[in-house]
Amino acid sequence: MVDITEKQTSWLSSIPIPSVISDTLANLSTKRDALGLKNPGTVENISKEVHKDVLITDHAFTGLKADITKSFSIAPLFQVSHSFAMGSQMFPPYTLATMFGNSSSFLHANLDNEGSLSGRCHYRWNPALTTRVKMRISPTQGSVCTIENEYTGRDFTAAVSAMNPSLLEGGFTGVVIGNYLQQVTPRLSLGLEAVYTRQSRAVGPEAGLSYVGRYATPKWVATAHMSAAGSFQATYWRQVADKVAVGVDTQIVLGGPQAQMNAMMGGPPAKDGTTSIGAKYEFRHSIFKTMIDSNGKLSCLVEKRVAPTVNMTFYGDMDHFKLTFAQNQAKLGISVSVDMADEELMEQQERQAMSGEQPTPPPF
Repeated sequence: MVDITEKQTSWLSSIPIPSVISDTLANLSTKRDALGLKNPGTVENISKEVHKDVLITDHAFTGLKADITKSFSIAPLFQVSHSFAMGSQMFPPYTLATMFGNSSSFLHANLDNEGSLSGRCHYRWNPALTTRVKMRISPTQGSVCTIENEYTGRDFTAAVSAMNPSLLEGGFTGVVIGNYLQQVTPRLSLGLEAVYTRQSRAVGPEAGLSYVGRYATPKWVATAHMSAAGSFQATYWRQVADKVAVGVDTQIVLGGPQAQMNAMMGGPPAKDGTTSIGAKYEFRHSIFKTMIDSNGKLSCLVEKRVAPTVNMTFYGDMDHFKLTFAQNQAKLGISVSVDMADEELMEQQERQAMSGEQPTPPPF
């Protein structure tokens, strides 16, 4: 039976086209292995060193906030937290949150006192493919549903997501985003991001293409992002010392409503730009971050671990160009986070740290 099968398939090797394709693919794979390329991450986190590690724009808050978290298990992960806020327009007065995660799945849900419910469900099909579903049901902010599939290759990452997809109007409506990031050399990564939008069948669709680039060295990282909407963003991050890092973010907007209005009136195109410079200092039990932008806004954030399970965060900002009490441009925020865990869980975590055997993290 084996001889008959080989005779039936032997004619494939005599055809030049399949052999040329297979040889070409083999040569490309060999060259890629010789380059030593690694996975470059995702387009969404292309400038994570600047926006998530140094700058504090995404960490700004005002008022008083307290988080109390109770951990019931580490492997699998299971936590319940209560959040209380006062004097803040960013957080509701009370929020109940639960979290569960193992090596292949991750579940997270929030319910506040205003009736807004949000949740995330992540599932890792295999080490390369992960599906993420995010939903929000709110009586004031509306409902949102996002479905994302991400494939992590050896030297690239591809993702496709859909926001509020629907076929109830006789055709597709919603937003579809696809991005691809490829590492070209051990330091250079290039990528694309395509966006397709159609709010309703009565309105025509819109599409755009964005370009991203990232150049990383052991001491500094530079990124660039050119969007189809007419905006350009560039970031630069540098490790000055073992505990000190700095970052610069520049955004230039060439489009927008003001540019469209000027074009209709026959005037010059409107331009707007903002540059932010930040620094991060790591101490033994605390982290200090400061930032100033070209609009005259100075802000700082201090994270202090006052106990093994208690963290305190102080945030403040001041706009020097609009420094009046009437405009309320000076803000202050204080947050306390308490992590309550049984002694058995703490001992289990210490044993895992000492043994060096860490379980596979959930697909966050």
